[in-house]
Amino acid sequence: MRNINNSKLRIIPLGGLEQIGMNITAFEFEDSIIVVDCGLSFPEDDMLGIDLVIPDITYLRDNIQKVKGFVITHGHEDHIGALPYVLKEINVPVYATKLTIGLIENKLREHNLLNNTKRKVVKHGQSINLGAFRIEFIKTNHSIVDASALAIYSPAGIIVHTGDFKVDYTPVFGDAIDLQRFGEIGKKGVLALMCDSTNAERPGFTMSERTVGKVFDNIMSEHKNSRIIIATFASNVDRVQQIINSAYKYGRKVVVEGRSMVNVIKTASELGYLNVPDKTLIDIEMMKNYPDDQVVLITTGSQGESMAALSRIAASLHKKVQIKPGDTVIFSSKAIPGNEKAVSKVINELSMKGADVIFQDAHVSGHACQEEIKLLYSLVHPKYAIPVHGEYRHLKAQADLAKSLGIAKENIFLLSSGDVLELGADSASVVNHVHTGAILVDGLGVGDVGNIVLRDRQHLAEDGIMIVVLTLEKYSNQLLAGPDIVSRGFVYVRESEDLMGEARAVVDKAVGDCLDRGVSDWGKLKNVIKDSLSDFIWKKTKRDPMILPIIMEV
Repeated sequence: MRNINNSKLRIIPLGGLEQIGMNITAFEFEDSIIVVDCGLSFPEDDMLGIDLVIPDITYLRDNIQKVKGFVITHGHEDHIGALPYVLKEINVPVYATKLTIGLIENKLREHNLLNNTKRKVVKHGQSINLGAFRIEFIKTNHSIVDASALAIYSPAGIIVHTGDFKVDYTPVFGDAIDLQRFGEIGKKGVLALMCDSTNAERPGFTMSERTVGKVFDNIMSEHKNSRIIIATFASNVDRVQQIINSAYKYGRKVVVEGRSMVNVIKTASELGYLNVPDKTLIDIEMMKNYPDDQVVLITTGSQGESMAALSRIAASLHKKVQIKPGDTVIFSSKAIPGNEKAVSKVINELSMKGADVIFQDAHVSGHACQEEIKLLYSLVHPKYAIPVHGEYRHLKAQADLAKSLGIAKENIFLLSSGDVLELGADSASVVNHVHTGAILVDGLGVGDVGNIVLRDRQHLAEDGIMIVVLTLEKYSNQLLAGPDIVSRGFVYVRESEDLMGEARAVVDKAVGDCLDRGVSDWGKLKNVIKDSLSDFIWKKTKRDPMILPIIMEV
């Protein structure tokens, strides 16, 4: 479909490139914008005290009259987590499949947004019309049920966005990925393919989710006498289903622990994505009424998160579950890059308490490896390749695959968040860059902690703080009290009385000199205090605490 006035389609990733997480991409044609996904990411190590990170949506706010809706590919946090924050500013309808909408509604309920957010459930194979776009939902497989790829029909051409996907010919729930539909759309002529790159470095195929079910069966037959604890991702409904199937087969009751796990299982059961045999699920309070060999505990915390159930159990902080020798603990997940240390700490703690820890073979990825990515390219046959979802090295690996399949180097685009890629029937180029960034969420505060606050937290964390308090008489500027020094996180004061005494003398002298010279400007006085104290402390300790002078006037 060539547009008469030859308008171009613009693809603008506002987050999610060069990182895993915070996926959000705007598609713009003339006066229509649709937004695919709206995810959060988790804080980096240097983001002290931050709970989560959401994308900066200044671009959408500035073009709010064009925004027609959010189209969501699947229900993982890195694709839906920022919705409640963003919808407060950009209140447009949300379109997704049944389970995805169910999980989004849980979030909206927590944020009191259920009543004023329009939501529409879309089935696989259905299309929705939003402004200049028609968006078709295509069935795919992933580590959460009801994942979709999107065919985005625009006047400039068809864009296929895979969402997060793998090819699973034997999924636990529902049908295999609709490869036939990808082929049909490929025959129509696809302008660009935006394909998941998470496993683009891995050769071969990703194993079917079903293979994990066999592993659980084997583990349960080998550990007939022990209590079994399985940690996995809350959102992996198929994994939970297989654990329940194995438990039922071996006559065990299932206990679910961890808030996110309980929420997802409740939603999935209500919507018919999880089939739990009668009397299989029991409450955690009832666990003590059953012998160990009749219990399976499914829990969150497979990434070593300090507040999640498994970490609390491992550290003996959990009120209802204690590890005892002979327990079998299975990690049904792989450590996400950056979490390896936390995971190994939990494994060590569990092993010290006598548990048998299993972490091999009890997990398969939810993302496509190289052969599946090649299969999709071969079916869709795009003119342009735009690798998405991954760090730079993952995007680069997919770019190399695309090249090996015959796509010209100049037709492959490794974008950064904020790049504006303009596509026409015969041309594609990055024409602009819009403002993007990360908004930090700390407690109830959204965006009130920025770089300066983080820098201060870093400074406080590394060197502590010294507060200098003094009282001046109004008008005459006589020193009435102080200077007193209070320190936190700098040295243990009781054992450093000499140092603190000397520091007080240094400040005393500096303040005295200033007042003798008739300096009445407080800003100047504070700078003198800071400089003199900081020089002294550095010479004595080679440390650089934050120095905060406080002047009172009576």
